[in-house]
Amino acid sequence: MPGSEAIRELVAACVGKVGGPLVALRKIVSAHGHIDDEHVGIVADVFNLSLADVRGIVSFYSDFRTTPRGRRHIRICQAEACQAVGSRRLTREVAEALGVELGATSEDLGVSLEAVYCLGLCASGPCATVDERVVVRVTREELLR
Repeated sequence: MPGSEAIRELVAACVGKVGGPLVALRKIVSAHGHIDDEHVGIVADVFNLSLADVRGIVSFYSDFRTTPRGRRHIRICQAEACQAVGSRRLTREVAEALGVELGATSEDLGVSLEAVYCLGLCASGPCATVDERVVVRVTREELLR
């Protein structure tokens, strides 16, 4: 994991770019896996923004994680079309089987389970992603493999 100086250099390289703070935050997630309070402070300092401004950006975009995600990362669609074909029940069953709540990561960082609101495959639900791989008409068994 990169240290504070490496993160500061990574962020500074984004100054002057269109969407600089967003670009910097994406690079932090790519390098570090998540955005912690120290990273928020660095982005605020480098871009001369308030901590509240940066926290607002981080909280708005679902791709910006503030906690480490699991080695196996599952996101299950919770949008209406997927709900209509059982995604909420599927989510409850998977959460129970994995022993991790929706929106959380297991203590051993083995798995994280998150909601996603539409993957754009509404006719093929329920849909999910497993480690960034899209799965359609997903079953409990597929998600627990």
